[in-house]
Amino acid sequence: MPARLIGRRVRVLLHASDLVIYDGRTEVARHERLPGKSGTRLELDHYLEVLVRKPGALPGATALEQARAAGKFTPVHDAWWAAARKAHGDTAGTRALLEVVLLHRHMDSEHVVAGLAAALRAGALTADAVALEAHKAADETSGRPGRSAWPGQSADRAASPAVTSLAARRLNKLPPDNRPLPSVAAYDQLLRRSRTIQEGNARP
Repeated sequence: MPARLIGRRVRVLLHASDLVIYDGRTEVARHERLPGKSGTRLELDHYLEVLVRKPGALPGATALEQARAAGKFTPVHDAWWAAARKAHGDTAGTRALLEVVLLHRHMDSEHVVAGLAAALRAGALTADAVALEAHKAADETSGRPGRSAWPGQSADRAASPAVTSLAARRLNKLPPDNRPLPSVAAYDQLLRRSRTIQEGNARP
């Protein structure tokens, strides 16, 4: 169950193959029913808000290990995370990773992982850079059926574009500037006048 619902009364429906949790009339979680008794399955997504506040708890989290085992937390996630921790420190790097993982809630996993791979190749170790690359990947594949979040597919994209500057993207949308180039002629006159005065003062 999502951590934000801790302390709230929810409704749970147990079916033959899955378990569904409702907050009021809103479905908030659906899990495959585990065989046997006393089984435990944790969804990393349910703990992200807590982990963003306490990023030090992520490395040893059971939810992370289960996400890796299920193929939802891919080697690309791990590689980008390691690079981010090396660049920004453990706490800031882990928090940046968690912000990236939050992208899975509203983007296809294929696109997020492609964004991670492209950002890693470019050395862009911020969540904003990954989001930009993920949106670019989504634009490239628009029209194709989307995939459900957190599949365990490979994310090696042979031709991912390089990370582009947000400032450059904004400047490209501005109208052309037809103003004449500035002139420094007035400053040249001041320089010549200054040299003449200095030469006059230097004469005996």
